[in-house]
Amino acid sequence: MKLSIQNSDTIGAFSTSLCALHCVATPFLFIAQAQYANQFDSAQAFWSSLDYLFLLISFFAVYQSTKKTTGRYIKPLFWLSWFSLFALIINEKLELFHLPETLTYISAFSLVAIHLYNRKYCRCDSDSCCVDTKI
Repeated sequence: MKLSIQNSDTIGAFSTSLCALHCVATPFLFIAQAQYANQFDSAQAFWSSLDYLFLLISFFAVYQSTKKTTGRYIKPLFWLSWFSLFALIINEKLELFHLPETLTYISAFSLVAIHLYNRKYCRCDSDSCCVDTKI
């Protein structure tokens, strides 16, 4: 199966949306299960490892989307947004700096918006498109 730009943008937007939803839901789930803390250690490990799965899926979606985007500024925006999301999640896991959680949400939703914009306006259906024609 060949992954097209439209598919990679759809997968990327969906994956990053799930990542943002995962980030929003995590504190509520941990608060709700606080009384059962000893029984859910493996579930907590699985839940926190989902961050890496979402990052991996979104990496491949960004990679595929940037290969055929027609937007001149879209490619750097994709990578800037993905690397900022990556850095924020790694920072959160390693607890290097205290940063507001809002930055992670902004980064994730920016990546979703770029995928949706690219899907709608920066499609390249053939191998011979001009990369510098749009924003």
